[in-house]
Amino acid sequence: MGGDFAPDATISGAYKALTEISPNDRIVMIGPQQVIMDSVKKIGCNPDHFDIVDAPEVIGMSEHPTRAIMQKPKSGIAVGFHLLKHGQIDAFASAGNSGAMVVGSIYSVNTIQGIIRPCTSVIIPKENGSLGILLDVGTIPDPKPDVMYQFGILGSIYAHYIYKIENPRVALLNLGHEAEKGSLLCQSAYQLMKDTKDFNFVGNIEGRDILKDKAEVIVCDGFTGNVVLKLMESVYRMLVKRGFHDEYIDRMNYENYGGTPLLGVNASVIVGHGISNSTAIKNMIILSKEVYEAELSKKIQQALIKHSLNQKE
Repeated sequence: MGGDFAPDATISGAYKALTEISPNDRIVMIGPQQVIMDSVKKIGCNPDHFDIVDAPEVIGMSEHPTRAIMQKPKSGIAVGFHLLKHGQIDAFASAGNSGAMVVGSIYSVNTIQGIIRPCTSVIIPKENGSLGILLDVGTIPDPKPDVMYQFGILGSIYAHYIYKIENPRVALLNLGHEAEKGSLLCQSAYQLMKDTKDFNFVGNIEGRDILKDKAEVIVCDGFTGNVVLKLMESVYRMLVKRGFHDEYIDRMNYENYGGTPLLGVNASVIVGHGISNSTAIKNMIILSKEVYEAELSKKIQQALIKHSLNQKE
């Protein structure tokens, strides 16, 4: 029931994903059973293609995340995390209340040992045809410098193991290239990052560099990242509305990426966009499979052990 166009967009997206996953994989749909059955029949799909788990309660997009998780244990998000925690599903994805997805992750599968706070990211299409990763994009609006440092670790691992980028360059989004520029947060984060052995830090970049080939991973606080994300979405919609279409502009379409893994938790958790249509849902499911098969959480655990060893040297 997550997302503005649920349940039909969710179930239609799951149906599309069936053609791109192995016959040995199963898609588990969690929500009010009768609503699911009615929607499955409406799109002309055989319900036997899915596993259906009844979850009669629904967490609204505007509900307080912690309160909703506690008060609605039979909601799709709460039930999904129960299944994930007990190993009954391998990955859990939703386009529903993103705050509830974060809270549910922390309360059920927990953060990876050593991670202060998990975060989310967004894919940035570069003008030269490559891609970048911007994080955080809203999970932690006001982080501390050490949390920003961990964003660098998380983004670097994500870029390497999911998007196959060798030795990704990590930059700090700031209002100038100089180390002394920016807020106290950015200045402090820079000092932590400048001599790191945990990732390939290349210094500060400015907003005008985001789409250029300056870095594959761009680190910022969640407030700034969310503003950048929403601005890019509005620019994309404006260009399409005015009739501009080409290969690069189409790469700015959020539907192509489906969602983002919640980086730093002990399981494969994917947070989708609230306005996801069936194509975005399909890609969210495919991303869930890729994140699980890449053992992303395990790779992050291993990197943190290495980070701990580096600190002792």
